[in-house]
Amino acid sequence: MIVGVLAGPLDIGVGDVVRSALARLGVVGSTPLDATEESILWDLRIPRVVLAALVGGMLALAGATYQGVFHNPLADPYLLGVAAGAGLGATLAISYLPRALAGQQLLPIAAFLGGAAAVVVTWAIGRSAGRERDATTFVLAGVVVASFFTALQTFVQQQNSDTLQEVYSWILGALPSSGWSDVAVLAPYVIVASVVILVFRRVLDVLSLGDTEAASLGVDVARVRLLLVAAATIGTAAAVAVSGLIAFVGIIVPHTIRLLAGTSYRGLLPLSFVVGAGFLVLCDVVARTVLSPAELPIGVVTAFFGAPFFAIALRTLRGRP
Repeated sequence: MIVGVLAGPLDIGVGDVVRSALARLGVVGSTPLDATEESILWDLRIPRVVLAALVGGMLALAGATYQGVFHNPLADPYLLGVAAGAGLGATLAISYLPRALAGQQLLPIAAFLGGAAAVVVTWAIGRSAGRERDATTFVLAGVVVASFFTALQTFVQQQNSDTLQEVYSWILGALPSSGWSDVAVLAPYVIVASVVILVFRRVLDVLSLGDTEAASLGVDVARVRLLLVAAATIGTAAAVAVSGLIAFVGIIVPHTIRLLAGTSYRGLLPLSFVVGAGFLVLCDVVARTVLSPAELPIGVVTAFFGAPFFAIALRTLRGRP
């Protein structure tokens, strides 16, 4: 996060940042930065770093939660159709709403509602099978819903080919530099979702034994699964609404934590949030600087790291039940 604050075309040193922060807190009399530098630091860089930390932390935490709930080490935050639903919602907003509203006001709302709707449909399909405790049922339902929503999105895109570039820019992921407004919108969802998930981190250790074993130990598997999935989904949908689709964070980070700190969810979940926050901030620094002054979509950077990692993870899981 320190690197994220300092990186940029305008050189601002660590000492200047510290003295500027102390001046805002009233500890020292004045800031060493001029008005332009103050605005760049506090209205552009720091909000973007905080936003990247919230998005990265939420995606990593949601990924670890899904992996525990569904007993699938390769599950990610988009498992139940959040990505497809959010993509459809964003595509509809970009294609059919007035440009001013679609770009600034209603696109995040449409993406959030689309992602949430996809998961509701997935859950309804899973429950209709009458196998509420079977994690595989919900995973398969998520595949079906994601395929259907993706087909709808493709149809809308083909009917509105003039918006393809804007849609693909959103799908590839990007962190807006719009100040603190996006942070204020996202933070409540991330805080509530994270608190709910962390409260049940010990229960996830029990669920990792299997649904039958957890039920025999007194855990209401269906209720706990619903609560954890709802919290992870709300947080993920909110993150996707402001940043677009950023892949692989929910897979890379939890697996790295497992290698370094063990498999217990008591430590895995909070560490996933912290490391996920740092990882996405670092990816954003790469996205901002590698082709400077142009900016690379952050989803491209995470995929660059994530695709090889995913292949390695598949290899390490070979032969496991």
